[in-house]
Amino acid sequence: MLRLTWVQPEDLIGHELRQAALDGREPSRIAGRWRAAGGPEAPLRAGASPEPASRYLRTLAEDLLDELADLPSRLADREPTDLARIRASCPSWPAPASCVAAPAVTRYEAAWLGRAVGCLLGKPVEKLPLEGIRRLAAATGNRPLNWYFTAKGVPPELLAAHPWNRRSAPTSLAENIDGMPEDDDLNYPLLDLLLLQRHGRAFTTTDVARLWLDELPAGRTFTAERVAYRNLLLGIEPPYTARHRNPFREWIGALIRADVHGWTNPGDPGAAAEQAHRDATLTHTANGVYAAMFTAAVVAQAAVATTPDDIHTCLRTGLTVIPPRSRLAEAVRHAVELARVHEDFDTVVDELHATHADTHHWVHAVPNTALIAAALTHANGDFTGSICRAVSGGWDTDSNGATAGSVAALLAGTPAALPDRWTTPLKNRLATSVADFNGTGFDALARLTHDLTHQHTPREAPRP
Repeated sequence: MLRLTWVQPEDLIGHELRQAALDGREPSRIAGRWRAAGGPEAPLRAGASPEPASRYLRTLAEDLLDELADLPSRLADREPTDLARIRASCPSWPAPASCVAAPAVTRYEAAWLGRAVGCLLGKPVEKLPLEGIRRLAAATGNRPLNWYFTAKGVPPELLAAHPWNRRSAPTSLAENIDGMPEDDDLNYPLLDLLLLQRHGRAFTTTDVARLWLDELPAGRTFTAERVAYRNLLLGIEPPYTARHRNPFREWIGALIRADVHGWTNPGDPGAAAEQAHRDATLTHTANGVYAAMFTAAVVAQAAVATTPDDIHTCLRTGLTVIPPRSRLAEAVRHAVELARVHEDFDTVVDELHATHADTHHWVHAVPNTALIAAALTHANGDFTGSICRAVSGGWDTDSNGATAGSVAALLAGTPAALPDRWTTPLKNRLATSVADFNGTGFDALARLTHDLTHQHTPREAPRP
């Protein structure tokens, strides 16, 4: 039986009830109606429940999703999605860069490699609980994490309790790596290269939508992106694609699309954040959008940094483009402070899980962005330290590793600064189902990114 993930109304309703509680709506009455009718909880880790609901429950779920969307939010004023209102809430929004040269091609190659390595490190343990990740690493002498995961030497009973990610284990364990396997954390940066090639930096959210319909297979989308894709096929236009029956609109999907916007706006975090906003609002709202804007600004600042310990300036810059009273800003500040005061990163992770795990899904943008910021802070921008901390902290391991790797590799500056043990297994080869990029090398992607950046720099500051 085909159970299409991330779109079945009976599976969405549980996620929407949780999201409502997070974003300031009062869902208890609607939750009571759903449970009284026998409606199930949302699947804990999978994208769909194993059996379809009755026609009655499915119809009820659709009605309740629409009722939930109409509930007023007490956080609406301090967590806007409109760009003008976001900027108005940010008193330290960065000034436009007047003249910034594109970084060297080798710096972009490092960033692409760093993103791929971090993603690959996290792929086998995606969806596993924190305790499982720690036990699997420890079983092979890889804790604290310092190398790709391996199945060699792991006791069978431990693998039975905490099996590797089914889709990733054949391509992402140390003994199986043969180039960079396909992953959405790399597919979306490729799509953003196409976006800038075809439309330039003045692209619209509608341009993003058209590009997806032309170039992105529907089966390669997940969570908010799959819902928005479905909404497009139903004739719903952006930005309503992000809102209609989309309980994942504050999850991590927009964040993983943000790097190219930062790479192509070096030293201009405000422009990077605005670009990321136009991309993100196809699928996300509020804190889901902020996560993308924060990341794009961090990456833009990292692209012109001179040493890895400039990471702290980069993270502070990221906070200047998101509403300071938002849940995301509060979570990032808390995470950075934890990383500053605790020498043991396990303690940082335990505190973050104690704060967020009971209330947030493991793919939600708020805890994952906080973990990325904590990892980069605690590692002081070091590449290996950043990706290993980000992945060892659990939640969306491959996405967190990818973003941390991109930022830390930019700070490192060149591929030669990344340890060979991480980059050699990638064989300068990327697998993807996006356009004609399958088999492309990271050096070629770096040249393309550099060319797209060169078209946009230097920039003129607005006239007074």
